[in-house]
Order: sequence, then structure tokens, then C-alpha cells
Amino acid sequence: NGFRESDQLFKKYRNHSPLMSFGASFVSFLNAMMTFEEEKMQLACDDLKATEKLCESEEAGVIETIKNKIKKNVDGRKSTLSMIDRLQRQIIVADCQVYLAVLSFVKQELSAYIKGGWILRKAWKIYNKCYTDINTLQELYQKKTTQESLTSDAANDNHIAAEGVTEDSLNRLKGAVSFGYGLFHLCISMVPPNLLKIINLLGFPGDRLQGLSSLMYASESKDMKAPLATLALLWYHTVVRPFFALDGSDNKAGLKEAKEILAKKESAYPNSSLFMFFKGRIQRLECQINSALTSFHTALELATDQREIQHVCLYEIGWCSMIEMNFKDAFESFERLKNESRWSQCYYAYLTAVCQGATGDVNGAQNVFKEVQKLFKRKNNQIEQFSVKKADRFRKQMPTKELCVLASIEVLYLWKALPNCSLSNLQHMSQ
Repeated sequence: NGFRESDQLFKKYRNHSPLMSFGASFVSFLNAMMTFEEEKMQLACDDLKATEKLCESEEAGVIETIKNKIKKNVDGRKSTLSMIDRLQRQIIVADCQVYLAVLSFVKQELSAYIKGGWILRKAWKIYNKCYTDINTLQELYQKKTTQESLTSDAANDNHIAAEGVTEDSLNRLKGAVSFGYGLFHLCISMVPPNLLKIINLLGFPGDRLQGLSSLMYASESKDMKAPLATLALLWYHTVVRPFFALDGSDNKAGLKEAKEILAKKESAYPNSSLFMFFKGRIQRLECQINSALTSFHTALELATDQREIQHVCLYEIGWCSMIEMNFKDAFESFERLKNESRWSQCYYAYLTAVCQGATGDVNGAQNVFKEVQKLFKRKNNQIEQFSVKKADRFRKQMPTKELCVLASIEVLYLWKALPNCSLSNLQHMSQ
């Protein structure tokens, strides 16, 4: 939860090393993605490019390694450390390129999509090469530790290359590259089949099992991105799988894996708002809505300095309250999101109006329905198009409480939330 403290710490030492520079740039990137403010997005781009430049300017280690091998008058440890340092910097460059691509995609412009796709292609090539190189180094290290001597010239060269490598440094490097490598595989594997062939032709793979395996390795490593890999796995199992129906009608697929991850990591992060949030997601998918609401409210309290995490919690509180047909609490959550969030105020306005009308305040609801059109900004966004189309009816004629309740049930159905409803609530909805 120490988001502000980490930001200050990374900024203070950002010029001390590529790793600290990357930490500062990553926090800047998170700030941009949480707020979608133009100034913060530009600042994140500048920070990521500065980190990338810093890493690329220190690539002298590669030349040193080559010179040392040619002369064969080498301090092996120095050669290998420069190689490991080079790999670390290459992984950081790839990470920076991925985040720059994400910032491009957020603009939702054709030129930005093309630019982002090109950046992603470069990042994938680096990830793939680093992943292969690190696996090769690990194999060399294993040979080095199990064999007393190597007789061939090639083997001697390998021995020199592996001299000074520690198992910990290799495992940490493998963890560092596995986060981006695994996330790439996982995200590409979820692309619709009609687009997947085109993406594969461009050189992007999409092996879901490989992605999950790599993220699991990263989450167990000692790399600084290990907690992020854990959160990515929880996000996949509790949000992506049920929402995109990756397991068909089995809405509870992935809960076993998510519970195991939480049980293993929860003690290390007892006061984490994000871990509490994912606990609530599991409870919601298990139809334990009251327990889920308790977890989301706890996560909301823990995220005191993290506005966007608060918004994610409020969103879930709103949905769980709708599932319980507690429209008063749902209205309060969505109204706060409408007023505070920078993301799709049009959509939040529609949900606010629906829940407000379902409480019986139809006059107030109609006023909010009239706001939906004014807040319509992203014309290519299907959610906003849906919100405007539905609100238009109630804008022209006074809504009734019954119609607003029906509209809330429609939203629950379209967003695949009805399986989370209890039998008693489903019966109540059908009346």
C-alpha cells in the first residue's frame, strides 16, 4: 500500500542505476494508467524513454565481454558480470517498450495502434532472445557445477562464459524476463481466433500454458516484479477467465488456482488492498456476496492514498450491491465513480441513474439520464454507445421504478453477473 513512499524512494535514487530508474518509470506509468490524465501520460512516456536511453548508453559491457574473449586474458568474473548486467538492461528496455506501447494504445488512434504494435514486436524479440540466453546460461552453470573439467576448446569457452555466475543471479534474471515473456504469451493467447492468425504471422506467439508457467516462475522468484506477477495471475484467474468465458459456462474455473496463490502469498502482504480486492473477487464468484462486500470495503479502507484502487473497489461494491438488489448502496458507489473517475463517466452515469431510479427516485434518475449524452466522449467505445442508447429512452420520458429495476437486471445479464446471484435473488428478479 506504500505507493507514495515507493514513488519518493525511486525518484530519489533514479539516477543511481538502470534498475532504480526503471522502478521510478514504472511508478510513473502506473500513475498515468490510473488517472488517464494527459500530463501524467506524457510524463510517463518521457520517464520510460529516459530509462531506455540510460540502459542503451551503458551497453559497453557487451564490447568488454567480446574483447575479453578475444584476448583470453580474462578475469572471468568481470566478463560474466558484464554479461548478466547486459541481460538485465535488455530486459528493462523490453519492459519499457511494452509500457510505451500500452500508453500508445490508450490513445485509441489508428496511428497509435500501428506504432504500439511495432514497439511490441521489438519488445517481444528482446524478451525471446533474453529468455533463450538465460536458459542457456543456466544449462552452462549446471554443467559447470557437475563436471570437474572440460576438454574441448568450445567447452573451455563455455566455462569462461559461465565463470562467476551464481545460481541466485541466474534465477533472479529468469524471474525478471519471465514476467514480460509470460504476460506476452498470456495476452496474445486471449486474442479472438480471427485475429490470432494475423498476429502469429507478425511473429507474436500465444501459448497460454507457457504464459501461466512463466508468470508462476516470476511470482516465485526474488526479482522486484515478483509481486506484479502474482497480481497478474490473480487478475487472470478471477477477472479475465470469468469475464471472457474462457472456460465456457464454468464461471468458477480458476478459483482453485487463485485460492492457492492467495493462501501462499497473503501472509506476506497482510494489509495489501489489492490482495484483499482479489479475495473479494473469489468470494463474489463463489456467490458469497456478503463476504465479498466485506472484503471490498476493507480493501477500500486500506487504499487510502490510492484513488484508482479505491475506484476499482467501489465498482465491485456497486456490482455486488446490484446483485443483492440493494440499489441504494449501488447508487452511492456508482455516483461517486461518476464524479471522481476519469474513465467512462458516461457509463458510470448510466449505472448511477438506473440504480437511483430503482430506489424509487425517478425524478433524480431522469436528471442523471440526461447527463449521459453530455458525458459521451469515446464514440468507438461499445460500452458508452450502449449507455447512450439506453439512456436516450429515459431521457425523453419519465422512467418508472420497475423499468429501472429491469434495466439493472439487463446490465447484470449482459455483464455475465447473473451466475453470481443467489437463488432467492434470482427468484425475486423473475417476479
